[in-house]
Amino acid sequence: MIAHGKDIKIFSGNSNRALADAICKEMGLELGNAEVGAFSDGESFVSIYETVRGSDVFVVQSTCAPVNDNLMEMLIMIDAFKRASAGRITAVMPYFGYARQDRKTKPRDPISAKLVANLITRAGADRVLTMDLHANQIQGFFDIPVDNLLGAPIFVDCFTQRYGDDPDVMVVSPDVGSVARARAFAQKLGMPLAIVDKRRQKANSSEVMNIIGDVKGKKVILLDDMVDTGGSLCGAARALVELGGAKSVTACATHGVLSGPAVQRINDSVLEEVIFLNTIPGKPEVKCDKIKYLSVAHMFAEAIERIYEEVSVSKLFV
Repeated sequence: MIAHGKDIKIFSGNSNRALADAICKEMGLELGNAEVGAFSDGESFVSIYETVRGSDVFVVQSTCAPVNDNLMEMLIMIDAFKRASAGRITAVMPYFGYARQDRKTKPRDPISAKLVANLITRAGADRVLTMDLHANQIQGFFDIPVDNLLGAPIFVDCFTQRYGDDPDVMVVSPDVGSVARARAFAQKLGMPLAIVDKRRQKANSSEVMNIIGDVKGKKVILLDDMVDTGGSLCGAARALVELGGAKSVTACATHGVLSGPAVQRINDSVLEEVIFLNTIPGKPEVKCDKIKYLSVAHMFAEAIERIYEEVSVSKLFV
């Protein structure tokens, strides 16, 4: 790795090309000329059609569904750039897949997040740029620098414009594990905080137990890092309305995984609106008027410029 590449070159796999294009537009650059596809047997292939020797290369690839295909594409791209003598390679992963497998919850469990970190490092990445890791300690799984951007500032701007100083709005954490994130978010908005206490019975399902805090008559903002099947989010929203007496519930989450019955659950829920960041692209077949997306392109563009210029990225964390 060199300290500073001669220029910036941004390439993208197939997982979130629209976001890569938007980042390039923010920076006044053209997306790198590369072909990423698959052979007839399903093996991924990469062809790079421009020189990257001595350049600061940024590979934009969210490891969302199909997770393993997108992960493999990224690893092969990193390997190709390393062998092409790129000056420095940054894996830009707006969404880091396998992040929920960050510890052993029972005997003989894998720690898949650590394995993925090893694969990225071994492939030749010099640093990682991501957003809202499910667990902050995943940064320690890497032996290379990791910049974990926060999506909260984008939501803060959105809800500040929407609600201003409305005293009847409050932030709610959907579970105890998200309290620290929700508390910081509430402080930035200058709003009170409540917590939904739930007990998870098995993976992708949960049972709401009670609400800590007074949400009666309030317009509630539910904050989470991701929405997968939507069961926890919709259950929390239902409890806030039926048990807590909330006036309305709006949800926001950085990563809209939206697997299985998630969209139908959101459609059928008491949620008025669910706002995601476009770290994972919206599915064209998804038809849900309640789901909206905000762009992270500007934040990632600024982070890439700061990494290239060797200046602090911490300004983006406030």
